[in-house]
Amino acid sequence: MSIEKQKILIKGAHILSMDSKIGNLPVGDVLIEGTKITRVASGITTNDAEIIDATGMILMPGFTDAHRHCWQGTLRRLMPDVSDLMAYVNDVHFGLACHYRPEDVYLANLITALSAIDNGITTLVDASHNTRSYQHALAAVDALQESGIRALYAPGYPLGGDWEESFWPKGLEQLQKERFSDDGLLRMGIFTHMSTEHWNIARHLGVPIVTEFLGSQLSDVLKGLQQKGELGPDNIFNHCTGLSKEAWQIMSDSGVKVTVDPRSDAQYGLEEGVFAYQHAVDHGMKPGIGTDLETAYGGDMFTEMRVAFSLQRAFAQHKKFNGETKIIKPVTAMEILEAATINGTEIAGFGKVSGSITPGKSADLILIDTSAINLFPSNDAVGTVVHAADRSNVDTVMIAGKILKSGGRLVNANLVNLQNRAGESVRYLLEKSGYGKL
Repeated sequence: MSIEKQKILIKGAHILSMDSKIGNLPVGDVLIEGTKITRVASGITTNDAEIIDATGMILMPGFTDAHRHCWQGTLRRLMPDVSDLMAYVNDVHFGLACHYRPEDVYLANLITALSAIDNGITTLVDASHNTRSYQHALAAVDALQESGIRALYAPGYPLGGDWEESFWPKGLEQLQKERFSDDGLLRMGIFTHMSTEHWNIARHLGVPIVTEFLGSQLSDVLKGLQQKGELGPDNIFNHCTGLSKEAWQIMSDSGVKVTVDPRSDAQYGLEEGVFAYQHAVDHGMKPGIGTDLETAYGGDMFTEMRVAFSLQRAFAQHKKFNGETKIIKPVTAMEILEAATINGTEIAGFGKVSGSITPGKSADLILIDTSAINLFPSNDAVGTVVHAADRSNVDTVMIAGKILKSGGRLVNANLVNLQNRAGESVRYLLEKSGYGKL
């Protein structure tokens, strides 16, 4: 049966819909027809649907990783003790990245995307700032498409080495025309640093602009950009550490979207070293959460949520203990879950398509099995997801109605072959760059 004609009924789950109108159902059913959700209710009866018994499971929208550099998927934990940004930039961007072939990008993106799916991440924002040629871009898109993940793919020019400079803008226009559509799983953006020239290219193409944004120097340029009408909802700013209060207000007033990175901001010592979640919510913004990259640590959203929760609580308590007059409200598990799901989906540009269990939206769903020893008894579903679950508890992952993980295992993924090819890629990159360690 084609996916367009399929009918699946998920029964008996604890539903975390992430839709304020539907709310959460302690026991509920979800009907999927084709690629979309058609009904959500406490009891659905149908005679012609495939039944998925979700008793004892939590059903929720998949996570959205709103900031990931997928091309670094083969460099996992290469530098677990890296202490600052420039050490990473020198080794990776001015070293290893310069030797990437299209096949190295393909393997890294495929590893990242499949691993994301395995961890319950159904949507990625891929900030691909090592797009050395049109062929490199095609390789990245091929891998994302093969994995079945939903993604905003944002190619960006490399920081070091030789690259095909004609890719900007001709290659971008060709790539958009050949490989992307408004209704597909993959959409195109542009990853660029603070360059209004490149922002103009993105706006000519009508695609989102993803930018690494941090520090007082960049804060100072925002006022001028605002006055010139250069800021808007198509801007996605990552990190946002070390910004002034005025900069935050300008971003909020301009509709800029913000992604925060709990682990990387601390790991790489970005400005004050504390992720900017609190600054964002203080200015009425709804930040997404990104894992950033895997060169130092893992790329799962479960760990990222726990770090985010703990850092915000620690930051709030620190201010309270020191007698500061402005009391920060401790974050809730639900607020963190929103950042990791619907907020990130809105940032990625898929908010009308996915990110919540809502009739009419795409069936981008995950089932978390609470029967494992690390989760039962599951007395609070939100707390279970945010504070206790991990990838081993992700039983099922569905994207646009297609099941990509079932019974705790990825479907149709040749991981042995992928592992062998990834090993060859890493050995090549280390040898060519002279990095010299495995």
